[in-house]
Amino acid sequence: MKIVVCIKQVPDSTAKVVVEAGKINWGDAPLIMNPWDEYAMEAALQQKEAHGGTVTAVTIGDESTKETLKRALAMGADEALLINDPALAALDTQGTAQVLAAVIRKIGAVDMAFFGRQAIDGDAGLVPSQTARLLGWPALTLASVIKVEAGSVRVERAIEEGRQIISAKLPAVFSLTKDFGEPRYPSFMGIRKASRAEIPTWSLADLGITAPPAVITWLELIAPPSREVTCELITGSSPEEIAGTLADRILAEKLL
Repeated sequence: MKIVVCIKQVPDSTAKVVVEAGKINWGDAPLIMNPWDEYAMEAALQQKEAHGGTVTAVTIGDESTKETLKRALAMGADEALLINDPALAALDTQGTAQVLAAVIRKIGAVDMAFFGRQAIDGDAGLVPSQTARLLGWPALTLASVIKVEAGSVRVERAIEEGRQIISAKLPAVFSLTKDFGEPRYPSFMGIRKASRAEIPTWSLADLGITAPPAVITWLELIAPPSREVTCELITGSSPEEIAGTLADRILAEKLL
């Protein structure tokens, strides 16, 4: 079983993101593996443990994103791969999918490609389905349970209406929800191994493709207008008096 996990480096979820001079800035907040992608990594590792094979973590970014790949190695991935090219500085979701599909094709003989449900910075959740379409593979999204048997896979999807069970032939693309189960922590030996790992880097030339044209472009980035919110505590000698005062204030502010 050959498994690829596509991960992304994002600002920490506690970061306060602001727009300064038309550019996004998250201050001194650390960069981490996208939390949804940790569930994808856990699912991949469980499939490896159940069926054998290898797990390769892939990300697009600059040299700094190798730290996120090292976390994937520490969790248990066998290999890691960085896609780094100056022409990939402004990818939209479709461009990202085109690059990842090219990576999966170049790796070759991939049985399963795992993604997190979405990235917490863009929150689009489109890349798994777009990658599957480009590969011509089934897109088994929002997976909470995965069972592989004899070249087929059965997936339980966590959707708003409840649960949906579907099946498909491998190879396939999966996106994972947190219902799958808590991701494992990196082991001490895994951290030591990851710290010494040499992570190869591929460019667009290595993939044999050119920079994907942007379907969506950012014309302008502005910070949302700030709002000042004040809180007033209404008091009174009885519930009736408090209710009357509250009603008067609501009418005065023309909220009703």
